[in-house]
Amino acid sequence: MSEAKTKKDKKPITRETLKFMIKLVWKEKPHLFFLYFMDIVLVTSMSLMDVIMPKFIIDEVAAMIGGGAVEEHLPRAALFAGLYVGIHLMLNVFDNINGQLIDIANEWFQEYIDVKMGEHAMKMDFEHTENPEALDALNKAKEGMSWYSGGVHGVLFALVQLLREAATLVGVVALIAATCPLLLPIQIISLIFITIFNAKNNKIEMNSFLRLAKTDRLFGYVLYQLADFRLGKDIRLYDSAEMMCKKAEVYSDESVAEWTDRNKKQCKNSWCMDIINSLRDGASYFYIGYMALTKAISIGDFSMCVGAAGTFYWSLYNIVNGIQEINKKCAYAHRYIEFIEYPAAMPKGDKPVKPGEHIIEFVHVSFKYPCSESFVLRDINITIKSGEHLSIVGLNGAGKTTFIKLLCRLYDVTEGAILIDGVNIKEYSEEEYRRLFAVVFQDFQLLAFSLKENVALNGEADEERINEVLKQSGLYEDSQKLENGLDTCLFKSFDEKGTELSGGQKQKTAISRALYRDAPIVILDEPTAALDPVAEYEIYRQFNTLVGGKTAIYISHRLSSCKFCDRIAVFAEDTIKEYGTHDELADKPDGIYAEMFAAQAQYYLEG
Repeated sequence: MSEAKTKKDKKPITRETLKFMIKLVWKEKPHLFFLYFMDIVLVTSMSLMDVIMPKFIIDEVAAMIGGGAVEEHLPRAALFAGLYVGIHLMLNVFDNINGQLIDIANEWFQEYIDVKMGEHAMKMDFEHTENPEALDALNKAKEGMSWYSGGVHGVLFALVQLLREAATLVGVVALIAATCPLLLPIQIISLIFITIFNAKNNKIEMNSFLRLAKTDRLFGYVLYQLADFRLGKDIRLYDSAEMMCKKAEVYSDESVAEWTDRNKKQCKNSWCMDIINSLRDGASYFYIGYMALTKAISIGDFSMCVGAAGTFYWSLYNIVNGIQEINKKCAYAHRYIEFIEYPAAMPKGDKPVKPGEHIIEFVHVSFKYPCSESFVLRDINITIKSGEHLSIVGLNGAGKTTFIKLLCRLYDVTEGAILIDGVNIKEYSEEEYRRLFAVVFQDFQLLAFSLKENVALNGEADEERINEVLKQSGLYEDSQKLENGLDTCLFKSFDEKGTELSGGQKQKTAISRALYRDAPIVILDEPTAALDPVAEYEIYRQFNTLVGGKTAIYISHRLSSCKFCDRIAVFAEDTIKEYGTHDELADKPDGIYAEMFAAQAQYYLEG
């Protein structure tokens, strides 16, 4: 959202954000409203006591100094002092307890929002992961719901502070009106100027926040990479720590420069506010002193008016500033609402996927990535029958993985259509459609969780079935040697007893995951690229046996899977250049596949 739109829609944004937060608290932690109400009562009571009670004590002491009977005034002074201390102490105890309960609820909401943000990020269209605008929206949401706004509690507590200041203001206005009425215009006039300069500072801060969004994201990324022990080998071997640190320094310098510029601009406004505050205090004390000297008010009233003047100003200041603060916090927090309402890049269908055989058709499919002008795939036409085993080969960058991303609907086609059983995949329920696929990507990720959680990934883990797929993938015997069996944590990130799997074991874990899903369409997207050709061939051969009658798609720039697949599609120059069986393509004169196979044939000779 642009800065101009933010300014134009300030009130709607504030209203929308407050409504969102109130609904959220009412749904998840409704008792928090009672805690907020108690905070208003307790803090307001203490503020008014600090203004009123000293008057009675001072008047009794002044009476004794002026010749009044000690035995009459001293007990009353002691009584007022005792009541002041006792009630104040009691209110403080209750306020501390109440504050602790509020802090606990606040911590819960902070973690709740973090979880919801991560959950929504996973539900967003995959193409947004490569969209800088979407990534900036995520970063703004994280920053906006953290220390910039204070999250749910930060926004609502700003409203609570506004209400308790309003309650305090009502009390002190009644006191001032009855004793020193001219104090009111003095405080109000000074506050008008203070508000103007404070609004300027808030605007400067918001503009700075928007400018720093991308820089902060880049800085955070570099720091994360430096702290990621998984990259330790690469960083050390390639001596790239200095390069990474220099990048961090560049982003840090940009951030510091922005902060420096912001502080310079805000400092000028702060100086003006200091001068106005000094003039206000001087005029107030002069007026109250004059009233006391002319005996228009008592010494106790003098003390009360001094306290009331300060309380009146700061209550009124806090109200005006509180309104600005709520608007500011809501503007930051609204970034979270904008993120969870981020528009979908792909239309959502609702058609159920019928069970049975599934025929896949690419009809004149062309595709280019968002924010790119060049096509990665052009005019792809291919039909994959149910139960067919297809091998997709080609050099790196030929579009093989993009083909799979389109089939799994991580992206939508730019031109043409992909059909499953004659229906455009855009019409299917996204959740149901993706259950058709079990995919092992080249860059598959294992999590620092237990082995069974890495295999099952979601829901309750069926240990009997997990053991079955581990046997199929060849990982069962290794899993039995682990200290805690299936409950053994992978990696040592969170468990010192965790295990570090070998490259082959990681491959088998990923394959076990695909087998466990038991989807009708299985895809291997170069998950064995790090292995030698012979080892790769063996894994593909074994996996092909395990897949059985399911539809299977194997992708490689090598030809490990080609001899036992029904059809081969050769990708080159952004399209399918050749299509047929192994024998057909191998015998094709000057064919791309024939040339590739001739170069790699020694790796795939049987026997």
